[in-house]
Amino acid sequence: MVCVVTLIGGESTGKSTLARELAQALRATGMPVAHVPEYLRQWCEREDRAPRADEQGAIAREQARQIDTAAAALRASDQPAVVVADTSPLVVAAYSDHYFQDPKLWPEALDWQARHTGLTLLMGQDLPWVPDGLFRDSPAVSDAIDSALRGALISARVPFQALYGRGAHRLEQALRAVARALDRPELAPATPSPPPAQRWTCERCSDPDCEHRLFSRLVRPAHAG
Repeated sequence: MVCVVTLIGGESTGKSTLARELAQALRATGMPVAHVPEYLRQWCEREDRAPRADEQGAIAREQARQIDTAAAALRASDQPAVVVADTSPLVVAAYSDHYFQDPKLWPEALDWQARHTGLTLLMGQDLPWVPDGLFRDSPAVSDAIDSALRGALISARVPFQALYGRGAHRLEQALRAVARALDRPELAPATPSPPPAQRWTCERCSDPDCEHRLFSRLVRPAHAG
């Protein structure tokens, strides 16, 4: 069985850092793990610009292709394994809708998310926004993408879990989510770190307790292939 774990969220929410840390932590348990980086970032660095509206679909499909290819390679080993993906086509769809008012990527991206992802981890909006000099826009854009992703996931009834906190605490939450998805309790840290000092409120649609209950109602077994 291969569980595909996708980390999604707005800009500057810790997706790339957590993806690397999660992959490293899972490898340390002896489990086969593939880490798939964010193709959009690679594209922007290569082209030295943000993509146009007509280039969004190809970027979303390439992100999906790279994740699917990594999963297929692990599936050949015939043992439990994990793909940790830094974003998914869903994030590209959200940006395409936000910047170009083009919603046509949503249906395909949501279908891929539902059929190919065993665990969707949504980054909470509790980290400070940091510019990177490349394609991060503003905290307001990050909030807008976060809201769009939440709304799309809930409307399509695609299970997700939101992660909050910094450093070790966020990583521990991710490891516990993977442990539940795989029914492998030994993957979860034995001793949790202190909870994050700040939690967002329901007025911002980001209360982690509410989202945990939502996740519990919607959660399904991890995708197996």
